[in-house]
Amino acid sequence: MSYLRKLGSVEVNPSSMADIAFLLLTFFLMTTVINNERGIMLMLPAWSENPPVSDVHERNVFTVHVNADDRFLVEGVWRQNLHGVKEEVKQFILNYGKNKQLSENPGKAVVSFKTDRETSYKTFIVTLDEIQGAYFEIYSERAKLSVKEFRELDLNNPSQKKLYDQVRQGIPMNISMADPTKSKKP
Repeated sequence: MSYLRKLGSVEVNPSSMADIAFLLLTFFLMTTVINNERGIMLMLPAWSENPPVSDVHERNVFTVHVNADDRFLVEGVWRQNLHGVKEEVKQFILNYGKNKQLSENPGKAVVSFKTDRETSYKTFIVTLDEIQGAYFEIYSERAKLSVKEFRELDLNNPSQKKLYDQVRQGIPMNISMADPTKSKKP
């Protein structure tokens, strides 16, 4: 007769299994890093049944359209890329009425951004970054900070919030994003 048969069957005490499972769960909860993606940070206007309608003079609108083939129509001119658009947007915003082809003043300047439903997500983000980048460069120059330093201002800190508000005074980030159009491809 074998030695195991003499001792009988071996039993595992299940009472400690719950403790082990709890320790493993705690370990994984403590060591897991949850990636906190911020997404696209946009300030949306408050909802209104009857949104206000304001007349915007054509002179005060800088247009950027992106079609389904990810080609750009900037101020009526077709382009393969966005090279130079950031500087054009800055010049448009900061015109202060000098050039009759550009905006009257920064408060009235609007950058109109329109895409096609088939526009790639990457192109949408790159274009929006370019437009917003123009505004952030204007703000950072006024604050005498780098763009990175300006974007990292802590708005919970009263002195930094005051600087942020002062720099943006008179130059609102007026970016109009129209509903995408449906592609006319066959």
